[in-house]
Amino acid sequence: MGFPAHTDGAALRSLMQKIDKGEQTGIRDQIVVDLYRKAHELCADTVTYKDRKKLMETYKLDRILTSRVWGFPIMLAMLGVVFWLTIAGANVPSSMLAGFFGWIEGYLTAAFQALHAPDWLHGILVLGLYRGTSWVVSVMLPPMAIFFPIFALLENFGYLPRVAFNMDRLFKKSGGHGKQALTMSMGFGCNAAAIMSTRIIESPRERMLAILTNNFVPCNGRWPTLILLASLFMAAGVASQFQMLATSAILMGIVLFGIVVTLSVSWALSRTALRGVPTHYTLELPPYRRPQVLKTILIASRDKSWMVLRRAVAVAAPAGIITWVLGNVIVGDASVLDHAAAFFDPFARLLGLDGFILMAFILGLPANEIVLPILLMGYLSSGAMVDVEGISGIKDIFLSHGWTWLTALNMMLFSLLHYPCGTTLINIYKETRSLKWTLVAALLPTGIAVGVTFLIAQFVWAMGWV
Repeated sequence: MGFPAHTDGAALRSLMQKIDKGEQTGIRDQIVVDLYRKAHELCADTVTYKDRKKLMETYKLDRILTSRVWGFPIMLAMLGVVFWLTIAGANVPSSMLAGFFGWIEGYLTAAFQALHAPDWLHGILVLGLYRGTSWVVSVMLPPMAIFFPIFALLENFGYLPRVAFNMDRLFKKSGGHGKQALTMSMGFGCNAAAIMSTRIIESPRERMLAILTNNFVPCNGRWPTLILLASLFMAAGVASQFQMLATSAILMGIVLFGIVVTLSVSWALSRTALRGVPTHYTLELPPYRRPQVLKTILIASRDKSWMVLRRAVAVAAPAGIITWVLGNVIVGDASVLDHAAAFFDPFARLLGLDGFILMAFILGLPANEIVLPILLMGYLSSGAMVDVEGISGIKDIFLSHGWTWLTALNMMLFSLLHYPCGTTLINIYKETRSLKWTLVAALLPTGIAVGVTFLIAQFVWAMGWV
């Protein structure tokens, strides 16, 4: 665990020399050295490397990619490239899918009108069920179709085990497991899929740590909110030619904050509810190999993207119906959605938010993708979820409802830290078979989100910055 597990690695040879000289070392290090020495004796006469040059190239790459100096910068740069490819590459297909679904919606509406169907039936089935489901597909499918194959290609190349090796020291200090780095990385695509990937962690205690903290990395359902608010408010004062760079830097800052929260919560849980000694493991770093690009992309798309999308649609479809009903059932002089927003408003104000924002997060439990449309629906009192991309002057809408940079920042942080989506919670229950731990997985991040946004809001107001 303290060095790459190559039989002739410099760190291993140095440790073997210390043991041979009788110098004091840990019991675990002695066990590891004895295992490798015995394995070397058994394989010396039977295993040979035909391509010694390729083996040396692997060692040279590992000296860079697992270096204490260059390992983390390269890892962050690689993560940034993956984010850029995912976000930039998903824009066009997402818009095309949204336009395609909008075209179909027009024909569905015409069909309902031709059949003289009542407005409430059209609202529930088309404006609620169909529109909500189509948004989830158009927002989730393109990023997953890009992120998961890229992630699989990095794994096929042999880089992901190096990520686990680099992160192992941090997770070990926080009481977790090095493999948690892999499950955390999977969470950038989809937290629901990341929960299933925690099966690679053998220790039940450390696997539970990974499950409870995976939510603190933003999934593709939260990227639209983070990107939109970062570009509209956080990077608004930057020159136009540098706005994309500034937005990317802000997003990387949000991601790093999420990683810090992940390590901090892991540290706290490992010393309280999930107390225990971290398990040790020796990480075998496989040789680098040329990825099977087409096969890897097809398998990742079939096994990951389609499965996660199917579950997300199943959970998110009812949310469209519920949202339409709440926005169209009038009690007194306002809709149920307006009354609910007014009820939550005093508490939300303490967090630097408002009642409509908090209500949007509550109704967005089935899928994070519908939080922004629900919020705009409430602000515009349209009675149906509105298309974010089809509205000009979104910032003006927010400003007219009293938004400041603090509102945008705290909504971004609340989006990052709050409870997992419905699909993820279902997967947590399936993996843990425990209602108690599923509730903890929902309440723990929500409590942290409330605490963080409350402290930031109070500090900013005390300093008079807004």
